[in-house]
Amino acid sequence: MVTKKILLPESENPKQWYNIVADMPTKPLPPLNPQTRKPMTVDDLSVVFAHELAKQELSTERYIDIPEEVQDIFRIWRNTPLVRAHGLERMLQTPAKI
Repeated sequence: MVTKKILLPESENPKQWYNIVADMPTKPLPPLNPQTRKPMTVDDLSVVFAHELAKQELSTERYIDIPEEVQDIFRIWRNTPLVRAHGLERMLQTPAKI
């Protein structure tokens, strides 16, 4: 029988987010401030996003720690299983596990 759902125990909940930008060989251009046409700063983005999200958006670090408050919420609401996409894997003819 093929496993379709993966349930992580609470102890395996993520502690960090992965930032793909850190591993991209060609980094995307920074977002530009529409008024100044210069790269946006955390303060510029904080007008639209919460300050911590603005910092995360502009980060070049590979891993970003998930705040403890968010981890607490994950412990309550993060029971949604991961579902493996066997059909997509077959269609793409990939050895990757999606």
